[in-house]
Amino acid sequence: MPDDEKSTVNDFRAALLQTTSTNLMPENINVVSQMIRDAVTDGADFVMTPETVGLMERRTHAVFEKTFAEESDPGLAAFRELASELGIWLLIGSLAIKLSDDKLANRSFLINAQGEVAARYDKIHMFDVDLPNGESYRESKNYRPGITAMVAETPWGALGMSVCYDLRFPNLYRELAQAGAKMLTVPAAFTQTTGQAHWHILLRARAIESGCFVFAPAQCGIHADGRETFGHSLVVAPWGEILSDGGEASGIIMADIDLSRIETARSAVPSLNHDRVFSGP
Repeated sequence: MPDDEKSTVNDFRAALLQTTSTNLMPENINVVSQMIRDAVTDGADFVMTPETVGLMERRTHAVFEKTFAEESDPGLAAFRELASELGIWLLIGSLAIKLSDDKLANRSFLINAQGEVAARYDKIHMFDVDLPNGESYRESKNYRPGITAMVAETPWGALGMSVCYDLRFPNLYRELAQAGAKMLTVPAAFTQTTGQAHWHILLRARAIESGCFVFAPAQCGIHADGRETFGHSLVVAPWGEILSDGGEASGIIMADIDLSRIETARSAVPSLNHDRVFSGP
């Protein structure tokens, strides 16, 4: 996109990638890199990818064999170079980053148009659940939870970062909005079971409660590690309208974002300013 056609502070084009990432990191990097190029060809200013976009691997021994420290992660290096080449902002939903021989971080990266890491966020809430259909997950077995919320500056305003299971903790998003966030990112690999039940409802609720745009790029389909994810990447406006839905298949969804809608929603229902002190139950 020519410089004179680039987005203003209240107008940009967002692209969300929906992927079926595998347990082969080089393959994922190549697929996602081409999708980013395709999104920019279609006019995207800000491109966002799902959670664990570099590697979907549930086997403990294999995930530690295939992951890297941040400074040597080939996916991060490739995506930083691509952001710089294309002159775009890029949210890498998350990468599995090796912290030690027995712990990883589920780390989201915001990369600016110069290819620099503008912000990083480690997923705070670990997906440790036993679902009624017999599925069981223990994210805390291999991952160390983050302890710090993140609001980062972008050319279009402040962005609150989160990852997947964080979605079920509304207090996080309220604090992000009250700290200045105008947009929220929720890259995810929601299971088919929980996604079908709760994904759309929770994302619309977070948008309405915070008066923010919500961007939720998601994994979809059946992965090489046996996991099935829900897809339906969403862009949700501050009043709760779904602007774009990725459905069930891999692909790219786009949305033209008018940030003036944030003030409209927050002025109509200024609930972020109506907190009250009360005694506990």
